[in-house]
Amino acid sequence: MREARPDAGRDGAAMTQDGFATGECVSAEETRRRFRARMPVADRFAYFDHAAVAPLPQPVGDAIRRWCEEATAYGDLRWARWAEEVELLRTEAAALVNAAPEEIGLVRNTSHGIGIVAEGFPWKEGDNVVFPADEFPSNQYPWLALARRGVEARRVPLRDGRLELADLEAACDRRTRILAVSWVSYWSGRRWDPAELAALAHRTGALLFLDAIQGLGVVPLDVHEAEVDFLAADGHKWLLGPEGAGLFYCRREHLDRLNPTGVGWNSVVHAMRFDHIEPNWKPSAARFEGGSQNMAGMIGLRAAVGLLRQLGIATIADAVLRFTDHACERLRQLGAEIVSDRRAGTASGIVTFTLPGADPDDVRRRCAAAGVVLSCRAGRLRISPHAYNDESDLDRLIAVLRECRRSA
Repeated sequence: MREARPDAGRDGAAMTQDGFATGECVSAEETRRRFRARMPVADRFAYFDHAAVAPLPQPVGDAIRRWCEEATAYGDLRWARWAEEVELLRTEAAALVNAAPEEIGLVRNTSHGIGIVAEGFPWKEGDNVVFPADEFPSNQYPWLALARRGVEARRVPLRDGRLELADLEAACDRRTRILAVSWVSYWSGRRWDPAELAALAHRTGALLFLDAIQGLGVVPLDVHEAEVDFLAADGHKWLLGPEGAGLFYCRREHLDRLNPTGVGWNSVVHAMRFDHIEPNWKPSAARFEGGSQNMAGMIGLRAAVGLLRQLGIATIADAVLRFTDHACERLRQLGAEIVSDRRAGTASGIVTFTLPGADPDDVRRRCAAAGVVLSCRAGRLRISPHAYNDESDLDRLIAVLRECRRSA
């Protein structure tokens, strides 16, 4: 495989837990081995679909099972401890992106986080929001729905299948309030530099909303250094958490700019005083969380974030970029056409490609029958390996694709 990519980024904080010692010098292959040992799915499948729904690591499954057993046996008698675990997730998530815990909200999914901004922002008639035309639907519909409030949604079209920073900047003007962009494109795998996006937004007087679901957990991010304003990400992709549990970031200075929507008993500072009604919102992003949490999901997500931070996000990023570079080489040797932008600084864990003469849906079905899991997006095949995938997984993929080419 190629040498380490120079754009892999900085590491997250190390933790002493589950066999990973703080300060321990571990090779890339040893890290992969330890990670793989915690992924039961690897015993059965070559799993290349983390950009869709990721399999759960063993520690995550254990945490959710423990909650389920306690909830079954004790009812709410363990509720206070579960709530403490949920708050520990907030702390872990803050450390993951170098934010303050009070800047982190715990949400159901990315759409929930986007909605907090879309519905809570103080729009005025004639304002506009700018976003790429190839965004995942979750990062389009909430902005399109603002038409009822006189807000224009500007979908920036691609040129020859690609979009550049200058295209986004050209779509912004003095009435642009939000620039909403996915950190990593779900179909092409193109990765943006959040700092460049934020600088562009701020030059035009707008704020940056970053849909981080396809990057968080597998690429390092410092939201303060990059000057990101808002961020949301569900936990069920690269973060390796369960569905229904996600993260929202709101820069501290913007907390009071957003009108709290979807509020409930848990939105106020006196949340546990049910007989005291006063709309005194929490002085943190927790004000946006509303009512009761998905305890099982949040506890599982805490275990997932903890595992990734133990491994080190920079280590994970480097492993994924090495692996996908190598995968692209082997795919090209097979005659595949790589659609994803693999330039340094824009490459990600998502590789989209076509296999001449082969029907993508048929290829996906044949891969599934052989225990190789991938996706089809926009009429193309997509693989999205994580840092525990190894050469044996890639061999299985290539073997199926070779047979598909022969029979095409």
